[in-house]
Amino acid sequence: MSTSWSRRRTTAALAGGLTALTLLTACGGGAAGSEGPVTLTYWGWTKGTRQAVDAFNAAHRDITVRFEEIPSGTAGGYAKISNAVKAGNAPDLVSVEYPTLPEFVSQGAVKDITPYMTPGLKRQLLPQSVQLTTLGGRNWAVPFDAAPQVYYYRKDFFTRHRIEVPRTWADFRTAAAAARKADPKARIGTFFPDDPTTFEAMAWQAGARWFATEGDSWKLATTDPATRKVTAYWQGLLTDGLVHTHVSFSPGWTHSLRSGGTVGYLGASWGAGVLKGTLPDQSGAWAAAPVPTWDGRPASGMLGGSTTAVTKGSRHTGAAVRFATWMSTAPEAVRARVASGESSAYPAATALRPVAARAFDTRYYGGQDVYALFDAAAASVNDNWGWGPATSTTNTALKDEFGKAAGGAGSLAGAVRAGSDATVRELRKRGLKVMGR
Repeated sequence: MSTSWSRRRTTAALAGGLTALTLLTACGGGAAGSEGPVTLTYWGWTKGTRQAVDAFNAAHRDITVRFEEIPSGTAGGYAKISNAVKAGNAPDLVSVEYPTLPEFVSQGAVKDITPYMTPGLKRQLLPQSVQLTTLGGRNWAVPFDAAPQVYYYRKDFFTRHRIEVPRTWADFRTAAAAARKADPKARIGTFFPDDPTTFEAMAWQAGARWFATEGDSWKLATTDPATRKVTAYWQGLLTDGLVHTHVSFSPGWTHSLRSGGTVGYLGASWGAGVLKGTLPDQSGAWAAAPVPTWDGRPASGMLGGSTTAVTKGSRHTGAAVRFATWMSTAPEAVRARVASGESSAYPAATALRPVAARAFDTRYYGGQDVYALFDAAAASVNDNWGWGPATSTTNTALKDEFGKAAGGAGSLAGAVRAGSDATVRELRKRGLKVMGR
């Protein structure tokens, strides 16, 4: 991640329609702590959020937060938020992942919170996370976490069958074949047909850059060599039956994990908490490793990562930002979230990473310091990637076509082309220029 990435994202946001927005800084004015007593509503889905909200409410009297858990963004949460904004009954605050923030900004769904993002607050946060929430030179959300890729594996299975933990993608294929030979039902990974973000993270890791701008035009590059390499590789794994194709976090995927049918998980930093909360009886059986790379050198993409944004209809901007800031920068917030046993959040507030590491019960991973692994993974995230202003359109098309490909009725290459075509149509529908299409 770098300053150049920030510039690309800023340009992209401008191309997506930021210049047409009316700045909302006058709404809710005043310093972040000047409002009260108020009651805020907050929609989100990240693990441990309810416990963190409870900790906030216990420590504050001038602001009360009512939390509602909604489906994750790709599972319907973003549609619920968008519909509520359009209907004028949205909550004050919402969870928004970095890839989707530009789309919400370009649609005018969230408020400009630049006056509240003080230099002191920004210094507490990972610079890259601030860059990811800075569009058109303005700040649109308070960063919460980062989400570098990690590989989780059943160390008992790998040890018992003398399978080496893969360092490269070539190793991963070898290990996948060895696992299936050792146990015909066992697979060391899953291609999630409903979750394009995992595929995008792997394309990102490989050096792809799907979205860029040149002048006032968009350039889409979903058929670049890096993406073709990732697509061909995963098509081969699917064709040869070396990975499962369960829907992400579905009962089928969970059952396969519990029964030993799935003995590996290509996830992100937050995945450590998912496994711990989903499979408590497998404590001590799992370990974490760097995600495999193409040449054996460290490299990672980002799989999600979340922010807290204030919706355009909120009448309590200052109080909302105060709460969002507390959630991201207060030790009590991170401690409550991670100590819930469900979260392995990797905070954007760099000083809070030791707090998160101490709060995380490492016994599940045999005492392994998974936060040290997260640190190394985060440092290896490259800066080639850029998000576009129509992520939901791109991912909806990919999800539909990935489902067909996983069932043998299509190909991953065809799915990526369909995603690109759908995105081009959407951008042109919005009156935006697309180069070379």
